[in-house]
This record gives sequence, structure tokens and C-alpha cells, in this order.
Amino acid sequence: MHEQPSDAEDDVGGGFSGEPELSPQQQKLSGIPGDTSHSAKWNIYHVALVSALGGLLYGYDTGVISGTLDQIAQDFGITNSYELFGVSIPNNTIEQMITSSILLGAVIGALAAGPYTVRFGRRTTILTVAVLFAVGVVLAALSPEPLSLIGSRLLLGLAVGGSTQTIPTYIAELSPPGRRGGFVTFFNMAIGIGILSAAIVNAVFSDVAWHWKIVVAVVPAVILIIGILTLPESPRWLVRHEYIDSARKVLRWVRPTGRIADSEVRDIQEVLRRESEAEEGPWRALGEKWLRPALIAGITVAVFTQITGLEMMIYYTPIILTDVGFAPSFSLEANVYVGVVYVVMTLIGKLLVDRIGRRRLMLIMLPGSALSIALFGLLFIVSEDQPNGWLALAMLLAFMLFQTGGIQVVGWLIGSEVYPLRIRPAATGVHAAALWASNLVVTSSALSLVSALSLGGAMLVYAMLNVLAWVVIFFRVPETKGRSLEAIEQDLKRGVFLPRTKTS
Repeated sequence: MHEQPSDAEDDVGGGFSGEPELSPQQQKLSGIPGDTSHSAKWNIYHVALVSALGGLLYGYDTGVISGTLDQIAQDFGITNSYELFGVSIPNNTIEQMITSSILLGAVIGALAAGPYTVRFGRRTTILTVAVLFAVGVVLAALSPEPLSLIGSRLLLGLAVGGSTQTIPTYIAELSPPGRRGGFVTFFNMAIGIGILSAAIVNAVFSDVAWHWKIVVAVVPAVILIIGILTLPESPRWLVRHEYIDSARKVLRWVRPTGRIADSEVRDIQEVLRRESEAEEGPWRALGEKWLRPALIAGITVAVFTQITGLEMMIYYTPIILTDVGFAPSFSLEANVYVGVVYVVMTLIGKLLVDRIGRRRLMLIMLPGSALSIALFGLLFIVSEDQPNGWLALAMLLAFMLFQTGGIQVVGWLIGSEVYPLRIRPAATGVHAAALWASNLVVTSSALSLVSALSLGGAMLVYAMLNVLAWVVIFFRVPETKGRSLEAIEQDLKRGVFLPRTKTS
């Protein structure tokens, strides 16, 4: 153990009087800035805002491609077909490969990030992700032909998957229990800002070369690289690797009193002591029966964030609105409206999630989501695919309002809360991979679903999936508002994790 006895507790947030000096190695691991004059509240805002830049990069890099595909097709000469290794491939297949390669990379990145965080820590993983973002956008912008662009976006996908596996957990492990939801959802807000930024760039700079629209994302990537170097390592990772004084120092930096920080360190040590008695590693432990309720709760919410219609709307809104009679230019502008609703409702959800609760927020918003997308679909059915365009836009935006203000706020948050510390790297990897795999399925099947069932029929399928999400959440997802990560883990071990088994 690297722990040394502490001579005194400091009950003033941000202060460290009486604490023994850390070794240079421990100082380097903790990553605490030399200036500790700021309050604990400001420090956790610093952590959340800097880390959330990974969400902005995710949102921008996945969203900007929708407004650049036509330019890319013309630049690469793939308006009809493209010769690849002597095989003629239809242009829509190449465009789909360019679009979906980032999603395939995200699945791989999410799974690979788990073992990486175990060995090197959350902070180092986020730094690696930021470098991948910077390199990926530069390579994508410099791509001379489709295959290199696909490879570059696959690299970007590794960064996207790694960021979604690591950043929400990192913020959650540093946040105080009563404010954890609000801080973690900075990541969701940043995703929305990234999507909105991409929509604005595509609409306002439609005549600018696609290379510049992509490479501009290197700026927030460099800011993230610099910013993460000013942040500390996760105290849970430090305790697991027996850097107890470093963990205590980190928690005193983000807690209002030294007593609270020291108590939290003891709670983490106790959880780890009990976990050390288990023989299985984190990946084998995923199959243990007592962990199953947490995996079902986290992964089903993650999957429902993707298959209940939001991703379909983000990727295909211009196509849908053009089909109902809007001009292509207005359809691009409508993407901006979608982005604005995403950001505004994520902000509202962020303010409510620690007051109303995660489970209750989803249960309140999902019925509105189901009703609005059902009405959107019925418009197309009763009007034989030629509904009033403005009414269709209103229903689409209503659906975005209920989706982004509810389940989308909780999707990443729940995965950062419900998984026990021992399996957290593996479980969050599976969580993120399941989310991205379902995103890939939706992206690659949405237009086929519309072709098979008509647009109205496809929307009714999404409405039923929203209803199914409500039922699953009601029975399988507990409330985690205001509870410490260690207390949630204890509920799992005592068999009172599920909503209807809770005794306290």
C-alpha cells in the first residue's frame, strides 16, 4: 500500500493542511493542478466542461458528414459508381460506407477502451482519445480518395467509441452524488452542441469545400488535449492501484470538506476489499447472476436511445422533409432546428435529472415521444405520403423535444452509475458498444424499413419501440438519483436493485 497516515483533516474545500506530501510519482498520477485556491464546486465544473469536449467532437464528427456527402461524391467522382479493387460499387453503397465507418469504429473503440482504462487510467485514455480525434480529422480532410476517407473515419470512430466509454464514467467518478447527473449530462449537452454546430456549418457554408468543414474539428481536439493535462486521475482508479494519498488529494479537490473526501476514500477501499475476494476478472464477472440486473438496466436504456427513432431523424431529416415538399435548402435549415431542440432540451433535462430523477424523467417523457412520432407517421398514412409539411415539421420537432429531454439525457448517465467498480471498465465498454452497434443497425436499415413499410409505417414501428422502452424502464431500471456509486453497488449485492424490490 502507498497510503500514509494523515495527521489531520481539512474541512475547508480545496485545502490540504495536515496532509502528508505526495511522492513525485503520486503527484504525476493524481494530476492535481498546483493551484488549489478554487472551490470544490468550480473544480468539478472544470472537470465536466473540459471532458465534455469529447462529446462535442463526437457530435460534430458524426453529424457533419450528412451535409458533405454530395460534395465528396462529386470530388471523388462517385456520382454513379466507383471502381474499388476492380469491382464497380454503386455510389450509394460507397456513401453509406463513408457514413457508417465511424459507427463501426465506435463499436471497436468502445470495447478496446475498457482494458486500456484499467491499465492506464481514465485520464490517460481521454488524452489518447483526444489525440485520435485530432489525427483522424486531419487525415480525413486530406483524404485523396474514398478508401482513405473510410479508413480515416474508422479511426475517428475509435475516438468516438473510446470517448463514450470513458468520459461519462470519468465525470461520474469525480462528481458528488447529489449533483452527479447534472455534471455527467454536460457530455450530452456537448454532443448536442456538436450536432448543432455541424448542422449550422452545413447550412451556412454549403459552398465551402468539404475538407475545411471536417478539419475545423481539430481545434476542439487540441483544446481537449491541453485541457485534460490540467485534470486529475479518477480517484477510483487510484485507489484500485493503491495510490491512496493521491486519491484522497483528488477527492479533496472536488469535495466541499476533507472529511467527506476521506470518508469516500474509505468507502471505495471497502468496496475494493470485498471485490478482491472474487476470483473472476472483470470480463468473466459480467456473467455473474447478481450483476445481471445492472447490465440489463444499463444496456437496454443504451439500446433504446438509438432504436426509438432519434438517430433516424438526425441522419435522415433532410430526406424526409424533401419528400414532403420542402426545398432541399430548407431541409438543411430544418436540421439546424433539430439541433437547437436537441441542445435546449438536453439543457432542461440536465437541470431536472438530479431533481426529478433518472427513471422518473424517462417515464414522464417517453409517452410524449411515442405519441408525437405516432402522429408524425399517421400524417403520412392518412394523406397518402403527402402531408402538410409544416405540420409534419411540428410533429418531428415535438418528437425531438420529448426524446432529447428524457431518455437521451439518461442514456450515458445510467451507464456511468449502475455498474460495480470491479466490472466498470468492461461493463461500460459493452454498454457503449451496444449503443453504437444498435446505432449502426438503425443507420443501415432505416431507409430499408421505410421502403418496406412506407414512411408512416416505419414511424409507427418507432412509436411501438418507445412504448416498449417505457415498459422495460418501469420494471427493470431503478432510481439512482442522489445515491453514491458504492450504495448502488450494495443494492445489487443485497438483491434490492430493481424498482419493485427496493426496501429503502
